[in-house]
Amino acid sequence: MADESGAINRNTSNTNYGTIENEGGPSTHQIHEVHIDPRGWSFIKYKFREPFAEFLGTFTLVTFGIGSIAQTVLSKGENGNWITISLGFGLGLALALAVSGSISGGHLNPAVTITLAVYRNFPWLKVPIYILAQTAGAFVAAFVVYLNYHAALANFDGGNRIVTGANATAGIFATYPAPFMGTLGSFFSEALGTFFLLLVILAVTDSHRNHPNITIVAPIIIGLGLFTIAISFGYETGFALNGARDFGPRLFTFLVGYGVEVFTASKFYFWIPLVAPVVGGLSAGFVYDSLIYWGKSPLNNN
Repeated sequence: MADESGAINRNTSNTNYGTIENEGGPSTHQIHEVHIDPRGWSFIKYKFREPFAEFLGTFTLVTFGIGSIAQTVLSKGENGNWITISLGFGLGLALALAVSGSISGGHLNPAVTITLAVYRNFPWLKVPIYILAQTAGAFVAAFVVYLNYHAALANFDGGNRIVTGANATAGIFATYPAPFMGTLGSFFSEALGTFFLLLVILAVTDSHRNHPNITIVAPIIIGLGLFTIAISFGYETGFALNGARDFGPRLFTFLVGYGVEVFTASKFYFWIPLVAPVVGGLSAGFVYDSLIYWGKSPLNNN
């Protein structure tokens, strides 16, 4: 069989975060022609480059994020605190965007993917593929953190993998609300945090209002946004803000012995990090496009 060829975009300024193509303005893309053997791994790598990027980006984000929780919990606060956890997720997100942004757009979050499908013409056919890749990346991240901290986990809980209580470690991997939180309050907290996360993402990636050079620092700004949300609104629910980040590790903990309580705890809390971030993201898209955005949107007459 003859080699196939295809074009791969390399964005010199990472302007394609969350979009299919730039809307207006001079292009900063460099187009590189590559020749692909349809019988080999190069064909698979090219064909699935976007889900691979989402997988690797989410893996990076969640590994650094829950790794910072593990270090804090298992050292009983001697080697970490809420600030270091917030930094772990914020800087982890910035690094994850550097890993994946120019290939897949660096969604790394089902709420981002769905919001961009609704407001930025991201193809709906790609939505389930992206979400599956994101969840798989988070699942593998939980496995890696569990493997790395296995000795520390055993030292902390004596090998008893429990979800609640003084020696509980399930909260290292997935989020659980504070004991005083109800369903409505937890839902609102997760939706609110994700609202601000998507608001920052939509603002930073708005090519109609920003100088092109801002895209160079977009990962840092977005990571700083997550850090700010964590130190402002993270206490009540643990700021999942991301269904893949929460469900992938939660499923992992179920499989390694924490039991069905990872799903039933706190009145079946597990569904809230899956649904509330989507509501928050869609709300942010509605508000931003109604008040600020002039580009192509269901809310604009263009």
